[in-house]
Amino acid sequence: MSTRDKSAAAVTITVDMVEHLVAQQFPHWAGLPVEPVAQPGVDNATFRLGVDMSVRLPRFERWVGQVEREHRWLPHLAPLLPLTVPVPLARGAASPTYPFPWSVYRWLPGDRAHPDRLDQAQAAVDLAGFGTALWTADATGGPPPEWSNGFRGVDLNDDRDSAAVAWRLRERIDALADHVDTARLHAVWQAGLDAPRWDRAPVWVHGDNAPGNLLAVGDRLTAVIDFGTLAVGDPAVDMIAAWTLFDADARADFRAAAGVDDATWARGRVWGLTAVLPAPDELDDAAMAKLDEITG
Repeated sequence: MSTRDKSAAAVTITVDMVEHLVAQQFPHWAGLPVEPVAQPGVDNATFRLGVDMSVRLPRFERWVGQVEREHRWLPHLAPLLPLTVPVPLARGAASPTYPFPWSVYRWLPGDRAHPDRLDQAQAAVDLAGFGTALWTADATGGPPPEWSNGFRGVDLNDDRDSAAVAWRLRERIDALADHVDTARLHAVWQAGLDAPRWDRAPVWVHGDNAPGNLLAVGDRLTAVIDFGTLAVGDPAVDMIAAWTLFDADARADFRAAAGVDDATWARGRVWGLTAVLPAPDELDDAAMAKLDEITG
């Protein structure tokens, strides 16, 4: 889920470019094979480096800040979390051929989590455990919602450029007016707006724990990746997984295991809505089913 500036041009990143960057800045890894991953992402390009490493490079200037955040905070958080997270190994610098900082990570085994292939009940417990560990970790000095993490963790009434900002969400809902009952979508949004705000200390949030940022081996979740939207704010944003990964029973298990109160759940359902709202040309049966779930 991206909130990138549509006016900004993406940097084209090629295998040759990555090979050159690695050889130039980390000559001890020069000559290792570089291969694009099967699903490289939109906001970042990811390549496999050798057998046990990966290279991740922002495509847009907006996401440059995530490099510093991940190198600064992932080593601090990793020992506190029950699922594996990325391990930064080296930080590359901007060069004449590539304009942004970039990262080398340890390669994590597994495939992107697919709801139909998971043990849903176990995944709900595992991800709830990850969430509660993250939300209760000491957040002193952590990064607030800001431009380079997509303002994840902001209040729903915040007017900054998040996925849930009013002008963006209204535009996306209204674009479906000829296809679905948008009154039901607006009702979900309004319920979140009307819910009490998060009035406790801000907590760590992943910010985008959708299936594409979760790894599984067999039917078990094993890792949470892509901490580019890491922030300290309202944990409601981490309800995204409830609506993108779980069926109804597992969703209830996740909520119970995570101890999510009614207000946070209502705000979190709006963040879930931002993740499942399709464009009109993407409105297939699966998308309709997701909309029915979140408005039901």
